[in-house]
This record gives sequence, C-alpha cells and structure tokens, in this order.
Amino acid sequence: MLKPLGDRVVVKFEEEKEQTVGGFVLAGAHKESTRKAEVLAVSETGIRTITGDIVAPSVKVGDQVLVESGHDLEVSLENETVSLIREADILAIITN
Repeated sequence: MLKPLGDRVVVKFEEEKEQTVGGFVLAGAHKESTRKAEVLAVSETGIRTITGDIVAPSVKVGDQVLVESGHDLEVSLENETVSLIREADILAIITN
C-alpha cells in the first residue's frame, strides 16, 4: 500500500457504469464533476501553513468522500488501481 506524504490522500473511486434498461453498458460520454471514493490511506503529518503550523488531516481511513473529478493521479499497485489526491480536492465527507 502507498503511504502518502504532505496533504495527499490515497482513495479508491467507485466504479462508474451507465446502463440502459436493456442492460447495455454505455461509453462514458458524460462525466460527472464529482465522484465518490473510499479513503484508503492518509498522510500522518498533514500540511504546513505559511507560519509553520501543521494542520492535521480532516479525513481518516474508511471515510466515504466526494472528490472533484480530474484532480487525481491514478497508480496501479499489486493489480489494484488507486488514486492519489490532495486533501483540498475533497469536497465533503459522506455521512449516513
């Protein structure tokens, strides 16, 4: 597993499939501006401010989050594809 540094977070996005009533899978012509993901790893240190203070991460492993599309770096490790994102690209934590 990856150990993110700084304000980075490792997430796994939910699979996006669009299907018609007949069961045909449609090509991703329409991409949403946000995507759901599960947090797999979080940096231990957080980010440093201009004054030198450290701001701890706001998310934790296991959180379901909403992320802006297009702000991720896909990485393949051990036959699994995960994404690295900045914590600032997380829009919200999804709660029940």
